[in-house]
Amino acid sequence: MSPVLAGILQLLALAVALGLSYRPLGDHMAEVYSSQKHYRPEKWIYKAIGANPSVGMRWPAYLRGVLAFSAVSVLFLYLLQRLQGSLPGSLGFVSIDPDQAFNTAASFVANTNWQSYYGEQAMGHVVQTGGLAVQNFVSAAVGMAVAVALVRGFARSRTGELGNFWADLVRGVVRILLPISVVGALVLVACGAIQNFSGIHEVGQFAGGTQQWNGGAVASQEVIKELGTNGGGYFNANSAHPFENPDGLSNLFEVYLILVIPFALTRTFGRMVGSLKQGYAILGTMAVIWLGFTALMMWTEFAGKGAAFELAGGAMEGKETRFGIGGSSIFAVATTLTSTGAVNSFHSSYTGFGGGITMLGMQLGEIAPGGVGSGLYGMLIMAIIAVFIAGLMVGRTPEYLGKKIGTREITFAALYILITPALVLCFTAASFVLDTPSHSMTNSGAHGFSEILYAYTSGANNNGSAFAGLNADTRWFNSTIGIAMLLGRFLPMAFVLALAGSLAGQTPVPETAGTLRTEKPLFTGLLVGTIMIITGLTYFPALALGPLAEGLAA
Repeated sequence: MSPVLAGILQLLALAVALGLSYRPLGDHMAEVYSSQKHYRPEKWIYKAIGANPSVGMRWPAYLRGVLAFSAVSVLFLYLLQRLQGSLPGSLGFVSIDPDQAFNTAASFVANTNWQSYYGEQAMGHVVQTGGLAVQNFVSAAVGMAVAVALVRGFARSRTGELGNFWADLVRGVVRILLPISVVGALVLVACGAIQNFSGIHEVGQFAGGTQQWNGGAVASQEVIKELGTNGGGYFNANSAHPFENPDGLSNLFEVYLILVIPFALTRTFGRMVGSLKQGYAILGTMAVIWLGFTALMMWTEFAGKGAAFELAGGAMEGKETRFGIGGSSIFAVATTLTSTGAVNSFHSSYTGFGGGITMLGMQLGEIAPGGVGSGLYGMLIMAIIAVFIAGLMVGRTPEYLGKKIGTREITFAALYILITPALVLCFTAASFVLDTPSHSMTNSGAHGFSEILYAYTSGANNNGSAFAGLNADTRWFNSTIGIAMLLGRFLPMAFVLALAGSLAGQTPVPETAGTLRTEKPLFTGLLVGTIMIITGLTYFPALALGPLAEGLAA
């Protein structure tokens, strides 16, 4: 079988699996977030944290819950790392330095999982399982909660209440993420991923010395790392490591985990607003972009020129032979079009255009299908922008799902769109103005520029993947990327919740003959075009200095 055909068959198998999961999972999540019943374990949690899950929250209270919970999480994870040297199960590793501990705490709480450390050489069992893995669950649940709050903003009228953050958080973990993760971990163990608490052991003698590996609860962390679109690997090689991702079957299963909740949330959205067709329109937009990016990535990686490319069947540098170009390309697009950031190959070794595709996927806002929760609310923000543009074109007050998009709503949407590019471009520019940051680049010229642009794109968009050519373990990068991750996560959430509160307080307007039909394919096309134009106008100059210049010079 040719490598190209193998890649196409993998993509088809993935699409079928996602299609079979779409309806049951989407309906289940709609039921979870609409239910008034509280299970006994959930009641224990509410009692322990002192929360009343039955009290409705307006958007400021909902936001305070998000920020308070996340601030406590950052502090807890920071202290856990700083005290690692005194904790049992540390495998003899010392405590993490302050700047790196801050960066890691911000990273995992912000659902970014950017890692400026070698996991197998820095983090013991307690930090990995009691700190990082826990944040993989709760940070994903926070994103889902904010998305559901925005959906309620569209579905409700004449009320400012968006639900209860604590109930949404707990239900997301207990009823959605945990059950799927238990089954998924068993699948990964069956595929060959490890799951233990063994210490460091020597695995062989080599000319330069010995090779040592430590075990860990890898399968259980791997499954939530992908399912929650987190991305932080137990090992430095991430999902390219055979202990995390043993073979082609586990690789395809991990891509499935990355995409299944973000895609299914579009059905949850349709159920909760009372129109499945609206959910299908959002799903269609996500699917068009995802399939288009995957096809482009496969084409550019298979079509490399030169003797080395021809002998290898394509651009195999930086890719595992057990996955090939097809499996690596599918994984790379999935992880950068969502907020996952896991890697089974090294994006710095992709062709110039291939590296540009991974960057552009993040710069779209990671909305096709995006992270768990963040992809849906990001796409709904883009839908609001699209109906606003359509309203300007025909001279009508824009409406979406029966809600008027006025000055207040479009202001929140515009602020949401502007904050991330501002963080990316300002921090990238500052890194080249100062002397010290540029010394961390492995390469010079366009590729070196891409390394730093990719780092801040990944951090501010809460992706977490790296170009693998940048030494980010410096005070400058640990501090500034940490700040970019926190601002890039929680400022957009504030605008989303403010928008949700504004929409929930409106009285629905009746549909008329002049109402834009947002469930039709025409709107899907308008939405795709809006996304690509906004991203192109924002990032094209920076992309022209980096991956585009490198690709054209190849």
